[in-house]
Amino acid sequence: MPKQKNILVIRLSAMGDVAMTVPVLRALTKQHPELKITVLTRAFFSPFFRDLEHVEVFPADVKGEHKGIFGLYKLARQLNKKKFYVIADLHNVLRSKMLKKFIRCKRFISIDKGRKEKRLLTSGQIFKQLKTTHQRYADVFRGLGYAVDLSKPSFPKKVALSTKLQELVNNHSKKCIGIAPFAAHEGKMYPLNLMKQVVEKLSEDNQVILFGGGKYESEILNEFENSFDNTINLAGKLSLDEEMDVISNLDVMLSMDSGNAHIAAMLGVKVITIWGVTHPFAGFTPFNQPQDYGLIADREKFPLVPTSIYGNKYPENYKEASSSVAPEVVVEKIKSII
Repeated sequence: MPKQKNILVIRLSAMGDVAMTVPVLRALTKQHPELKITVLTRAFFSPFFRDLEHVEVFPADVKGEHKGIFGLYKLARQLNKKKFYVIADLHNVLRSKMLKKFIRCKRFISIDKGRKEKRLLTSGQIFKQLKTTHQRYADVFRGLGYAVDLSKPSFPKKVALSTKLQELVNNHSKKCIGIAPFAAHEGKMYPLNLMKQVVEKLSEDNQVILFGGGKYESEILNEFENSFDNTINLAGKLSLDEEMDVISNLDVMLSMDSGNAHIAAMLGVKVITIWGVTHPFAGFTPFNQPQDYGLIADREKFPLVPTSIYGNKYPENYKEASSSVAPEVVVEKIKSII
């Protein structure tokens, strides 16, 4: 048996879910240096794994070359050249199940996503903390005989910013606060008029850096940038690698229940999250963050929270549930930790 065992880890999407694998794989490879990890994911997410030893990314083009059943067969033929010891499926969807049928590896283990418990949580039948996604990932490797201790995490060092990024950020020694106000679904977002109040207050004494993507988000963040001093919009200006460099230098990130929260957390940055129709009990709290860093919608006013796991289902009057968190509360929480 070879000294270094090669494990295929499958986690294709979404951004936050892929980012959450990083602290687990960091702990796994440090605690079990005899392992080599090949991560099957989208090429766009490759920068997430840039600091991990014994980890390489195998890019999957599931919307192009590897689309459909024939594309998966082609992908499997490419992967078979690597001769994996075991497959760890951290995605556990139809695509990854089909792919495993084509890969010449007899042994595989899949994540238990706790779907039944999550249905009970969103239906109101239970209201308690479920196992975190990070722990569910770790459980997969424990099932292979590689226990992972997440209690004493390590993180990469802050990146020395390039001249380009230094000119963009223009810090002037102020505390640096990142704000990522967008999410995939409106029910997960803090109302933009309230977020504007947060930016206004924080920018008085700190540098605020805004993150987003796409024309719509860029236009809104440009308006924020133009309204306040010490406020910089980076939306659409940087690669993911460059964004990560900037995020690694933040004093704190303010985010929704979304990918930016998990990117900041995997880099060891303090993360304040605002929750609307979703809830930390579902297991998606950013890694290594204290419980009180999550600012949660008032359940006396919105007793059905969490209405869904992903924030895509909610009664119409719950769309702005996060507005029950006052801007003053957000500002004071951030000021208390920087």
